Amino acid sequence: MPMSILNFLTFVVNPLNIYKMKKLIKFCAVTLLIFAACKNEKAANKTKQDVKPEIVAFDSFGAKITKDAALNSDEMLLKFTNLKVGDTINVKFASKIKEVCSKKGCWMKLPLDDTTETMVRFKDYGFFMPLDSKDREVTIEGKAFVQETSVKELQHYAEDAGKTKEEIAKITVSKKEFVFEANGVLMKK
Repeated sequence: MPMSILNFLTFVVNPLNIYKMKKLIKFCAVTLLIFAACKNEKAANKTKQDVKPEIVAFDSFGAKITKDAALNSDEMLLKFTNLKVGDTINVKFASKIKEVCSKKGCWMKLPLDDTTETMVRFKDYGFFMPLDSKDREVTIEGKAFVQETSVKELQHYAEDAGKTKEEIAKITVSKKEFVFEANGVLMKK
C-alpha cells in the first residue's frame, strides 16, 4: 500500500529517522569527497606520466664518456689558471666549439670566457671532429695542462685554420696556452 503524505511526514519528522538521515547524508558526503580526491590524484599522476623527459641525443667520439659531473667553462678556466707549465689534471668539462681544424678536424678550440680558450687535441689522433662542428655543444673528458707553444706550432695551427700567409707571418712569439687532450667527446646533435 502506498505511503500517504501524512505517513511520510511522520517518518521524516521522527527524531530517530532524522538521525539516520543525517548519518546517511554525512556518509554520502564523505564518500563523494574520497572519490573526488582519488580522481584528482589519478589525474595528477597521469599528467606526471604524460610529461616525458627531454631526450638529448649526442654523437660520441673516442672513448665512451657521459655528460655527468662536467665542469662549465668558468670552472674549467679556474682550474687552468691554477696550473703551471707542466702540471696535468684529469677533468671533464662542457663548452661550445669555437673553431675546428678545417683540414680534417684534428683539433678544436673551446672558449673558457670571452678572451680565453683551450686548444683541444685528441688522444693519439685516434679520432677527429666533423668539419662542420663549429658552435656545437660538447662535453670532453681527458687531461688538461698548460704548455708553452712554439711559433712553428702556432703557425701550423693557423695554417690548419685557413689563415692567410700574411696572418701566419705575424705569428712571431711563442705562447703560453691552456691545452686539453681529450680521450672522448660527446657532441650534442
